[in-house]
Amino acid sequence: MAVFTQVSLDEAARLFDALGLGTLTELRGIEGGIENTNYFATAEQDGQAHQWVLTLFERLTHAQLPFYLHLMKHLAEHGIPVPDPQAKPAGMPVGAQEDDLLHTLAGKPAAVVNRLRGKSELAPGPAHCAAVGAMLARAHLAARDFPLHQPNLRGLPWWNETVPVVLPHLNPEQAALIRAELAFQNHTAASSAYAALPRGAVHADLFRDNVMFEGTREQPVLSGFFDFYFAGVDTWLFDLAVTLNDWAVDLPSGRADPARTLALLEAYESVRRLTDAERRLLPAMARAGALRFWISRLWDFHLPREAALLTPHDPTHFERVLRARVQKPLLAP
Repeated sequence: MAVFTQVSLDEAARLFDALGLGTLTELRGIEGGIENTNYFATAEQDGQAHQWVLTLFERLTHAQLPFYLHLMKHLAEHGIPVPDPQAKPAGMPVGAQEDDLLHTLAGKPAAVVNRLRGKSELAPGPAHCAAVGAMLARAHLAARDFPLHQPNLRGLPWWNETVPVVLPHLNPEQAALIRAELAFQNHTAASSAYAALPRGAVHADLFRDNVMFEGTREQPVLSGFFDFYFAGVDTWLFDLAVTLNDWAVDLPSGRADPARTLALLEAYESVRRLTDAERRLLPAMARAGALRFWISRLWDFHLPREAALLTPHDPTHFERVLRARVQKPLLAP
């Protein structure tokens, strides 16, 4: 979430007025992240201030975006606490390539969603991990009947395309690791066990900074999942592995934290039991999740785009996570 496209208060105010969201009084760029331009927005309506998030999409196209926005709307309607995209009111013109949830601002595809309550927990304990695991399983089940389909755009085909681009920036040891892991993941994806994995629309980026909590540290209340713009149809196990690789690891070493791993997996399975195929392939998918984010962080770090606020993530973190997952496979309880 960085600022690539500058938007004035007046420009944004016209969109908010057209959507019937009141008078825009404040627009503030959000620092962090690397994909889209995001602003916190405050609008006055009926004497009350309402908080929103305005997103301009820098890489995703009008054609791709309905999947993400309608997935959020679908999950919100099924009781999952996610940002709810604001629709055009009756009579508002629908521009070229737009739909009821997708708008255009400053020449870019845009959306407005409600701002979630609470704050992110960047040093989670087992209770936070349990809340995330249970809600992730609920989200997977809620999306079973979501009718739109779009592949995970940062899945295996993208890894195969992108590894040759980042290889010149790696030392020989790193290059050997990334080549070997990519070969392993291609082999895994061709297996009958992988074909048997349950799948559906997944978040695919459920990191600590994409979840909000209220309550206390001892008794946290999960108040929302957000940033669905890496979502796609993939295996539920991959989504779970990506989540475990952030919520249940020791950040300095990349190794699994046993208490947080157990809390997240047990809570997930309290809602949806893993299949036998998922149990067998959890170690491979934990490696896949680490590889995916090592590749993307290498790409963003070595081939950055300009932005007014941009802080690339350290790619070596997920190199450590991948090495830890190879050395000590992650197993379900």
